[in-house]
Amino acid sequence: MNRIGLFAALALSLSAHAGNQPADTVYRNGYVYTVDAKDSVRQALAVRAGRIVYVGDDDGVKAYTGKKTEVIDLRGRMLMPGLIDGHMHPQSGGSRLLNCSLNYESLTVAQFQSRIQACLDNDKKSGADRWLVVVNWFQQGMLPDGVATTAATLDALKTDRPIIVRSSFGHSALLNSKGIKLARIERDTPNPAGGVITRDDKGNATGLLEDAAQDLAMNLLPPLTVAENLAASKAALAAMRQQGITTFLDAYTDPETMTAFRDLQKQGKLTARAHFAVLIDLDKGATPQSAVAELLKQRKQFDQGPTKVAPSMQVRHAKLFMDGVISAPAFTGAMIEPYLVNKGTPDKPDWQPGPHNGPPSYFSPEALRTTLKELARAHIDPHIHVDGDRAVRESLDAIEDVRATPEGKRMRPALAHDEIVAPEDYARFAKLDVTPVLSFQWAKPAPDTVGALKDFMGPKRYALVEPQALLLDAGARIAYGSDWPVDPLDEWFALKVGVTRTAAPNAGKEYQGRLTDQPGLPRAAALRAITLNAAYTLRQETQTGSLEVGKLADLIVLDRNFFTIPAEDIANIKVLQTMVGGKIVYESKGMR
Repeated sequence: MNRIGLFAALALSLSAHAGNQPADTVYRNGYVYTVDAKDSVRQALAVRAGRIVYVGDDDGVKAYTGKKTEVIDLRGRMLMPGLIDGHMHPQSGGSRLLNCSLNYESLTVAQFQSRIQACLDNDKKSGADRWLVVVNWFQQGMLPDGVATTAATLDALKTDRPIIVRSSFGHSALLNSKGIKLARIERDTPNPAGGVITRDDKGNATGLLEDAAQDLAMNLLPPLTVAENLAASKAALAAMRQQGITTFLDAYTDPETMTAFRDLQKQGKLTARAHFAVLIDLDKGATPQSAVAELLKQRKQFDQGPTKVAPSMQVRHAKLFMDGVISAPAFTGAMIEPYLVNKGTPDKPDWQPGPHNGPPSYFSPEALRTTLKELARAHIDPHIHVDGDRAVRESLDAIEDVRATPEGKRMRPALAHDEIVAPEDYARFAKLDVTPVLSFQWAKPAPDTVGALKDFMGPKRYALVEPQALLLDAGARIAYGSDWPVDPLDEWFALKVGVTRTAAPNAGKEYQGRLTDQPGLPRAAALRAITLNAAYTLRQETQTGSLEVGKLADLIVLDRNFFTIPAEDIANIKVLQTMVGGKIVYESKGMR
């Protein structure tokens, strides 16, 4: 019997015996949005032993109510499946909650310097040799638009310490001069594979490191201690519970992260179903075979087997990077056509094709095909970072080749981000059963999508950026991933942007209106992306992602109805209760 057959049998069994035992918890008098095949709306739901045993009307749920059953009157409020975040970096997000942070804000150079100086002044325990790590720098949002930040910007601060400022996008880092010296970056230091050391017109390093070049400094930072890793995991899970996240994919993990989450799981403190993607990186001499072998070693160490009622850990995914980011100043997204450059003046611009279309893809076509075949044989699903349209196309080409193999037919590949896709490739996602995992919050007017992108793309390409509804209309199975901490963890703001393609009301006059003329996502499609479709990418769709008899009781209660409030109000939704496997892991004061 296949997995779907087992799920159906379990559902029938639970339904047949439901009347014999009362439920542990009953929800009634609500707007129960199921995300089933018909997007059905019901009134009531019952939970027993961590699974859903009834979904229907208030009269029917009475048969599941016993003396010890907890009955929750929803008072008309919305109950829905728990959120499944299909692409995030929880350990990085959790640790950044504990670090010197610029909070993703648009800052002038003076404000940038003042905020970092305050961190230096407040840290009186660290000596001159200890790195100051600054996080959540909204590099594309520096004011005024296009202002340069270099090592000299940081050298003006009152400190003898090395400094590294990490872009929230995760693809850039800025060092001060002491940091450059410690990283041993000199005039003749070559660019590492998959990275760029930014230099001035005299060939000197400016302090800005792109993509893999960041490792020149990052490898010098002391690793988080066991206690720091555990604190980061706890902080991440607390943030997730409050957002209503019941399952997540860590889209780029390491053994230290998985050790911390395993420790919490053993203590019964893992409050979301945890999936992990291990990095496949061929830059440092690894072969596809050796890289996959290392992944399997980590799977053996940390994977906890099939999905259970209580949250556990699974290591079934590989993370691959095909490129960086398409926006300025990085331009590390792999594009089919060149980025544009201004061959005129600021007053009379003349935007023409420039000398490059981004770096070579980080995997050659042959290396990508070989790696994907190795992963398919190992029953590991690839999760591939693609930002530019060339990276998307080359990944789809490789997947198409692998699909011709017996192992490749079973693979569930996901392409993360897809910020720009050539229109002729839209339909290939559905044809090849490839899931685009998209960060909806990026589809709004903002510094990174206007000043750092619009002119460099040109009108024709710019009209296609963030093609969420375009991919949906072409038949793609859209899934959602926040990419936290690239942005603050705010799933409801992201869903609002997915529907409206508008920024927050206080974003500033220059960012009013919609991003391009593309339509927003239908509300039902947006919710399905962050529930059942994301569950599919994790091979969990028979267990979670919708409210159906036999499935795990992973669900959330909202303070307002996602479907009936004005679209802009979606950003203000608050989660009142989060349940995972029948256990309430978060509840706000407004719930009871």
